[in-house]
Amino acid sequence: MPPIGPLVSADAKASDTDFLMYSTTYCPYCVGAKRYLLGRDLTFTEENLQAQPDRLRAIQSETGHRTVPIMIDLRSGTPAFVGGFDDLQDWLD
Repeated sequence: MPPIGPLVSADAKASDTDFLMYSTTYCPYCVGAKRYLLGRDLTFTEENLQAQPDRLRAIQSETGHRTVPIMIDLRSGTPAFVGGFDDLQDWLD
């Protein structure tokens, strides 16, 4: 699991939810991740980076994950990189 970088860490500290999700507007996997979390009564903060391509590239660089969604588990108090939608399902099952 890659370490959480300063951008993700700052976003995680500003969030009071179970998960942090980086997304884009027209992403079916992002929609799936939101539905998946809602179906399990888990809360999430969504950071839509559609209009912020430089920020998205920085988050991708920090996490090493090249697609969206980029999921971060915040439940333990220490942010944990999960991966994408498929990884989220594996993480929670």
